[in-house]
Amino acid sequence: MLILLPPSETKTAPDAGAPVDPALLSFPKLTAAREQVLAELAATSARDDALELLGVGERLRGEVERNTRLGAEPAAPALSVYTGVLYDALDPAGMPGAQRAAAAETLVVVSALWGAVRPADRIPAYRLAMGAELPGLGRLAAHWKQHLPAVLGPAAGDGIVVDCRSAAYAAVWRGPRERTVGVKVVRERHGKRQVVSHMAKHTRGLLARHLVERAAEGQRPGTPQELLAAARERWHAELTEPTARSAGELVVVRTED
Repeated sequence: MLILLPPSETKTAPDAGAPVDPALLSFPKLTAAREQVLAELAATSARDDALELLGVGERLRGEVERNTRLGAEPAAPALSVYTGVLYDALDPAGMPGAQRAAAAETLVVVSALWGAVRPADRIPAYRLAMGAELPGLGRLAAHWKQHLPAVLGPAAGDGIVVDCRSAAYAAVWRGPRERTVGVKVVRERHGKRQVVSHMAKHTRGLLARHLVERAAEGQRPGTPQELLAAARERWHAELTEPTARSAGELVVVRTED
């Protein structure tokens, strides 16, 4: 089982620790591609029009300035750097040892800067979204589409891929269609359903945590139907089965009266 997560826009900057070494991150085949993005991000962030190019406002100027020195900034495990709604629900700090080990084996965060990282990979806080275009590199999505298949395909192996990513990050690598299930969350109120972003992120984090807890006990879903059964242990859920032509979809329904 491979659980794919998006990064968070908000990050907690480590206040101590050795800086990142791209060569020591998981998926070493991505090292050259990572170093290329790192260099281009530093150059872009030093420009007068950096905020415009990175699509952020004035209040994030400090984070953009930090992009210029990421090679010297303190680094910490990825799951302590990524914060926000999904990661609050995942609660990696509250995982006991067996769950941390299961998370290390099953979770992968797809990143605009690093391509893909595992939970224990040490990274600094940064500001970069997959939708950005760096002048010396081009669109990040196109860059990572060239490199991620070589590492995420083998990481997925012949197991199920549970895709909790947002659209921009999902587009850079699609798992094998017949073994990939995307996660959609809807709120049902008075018989009507709608997607609510905050609730969707929170529920995806809860689902990822639930799957990690089960994996720590040796219960990993091997099929879409087993994934559905696992989700139904906590929520009302529905499944559109994957086929050779299209990935499946797990719909988690959060009900409100």
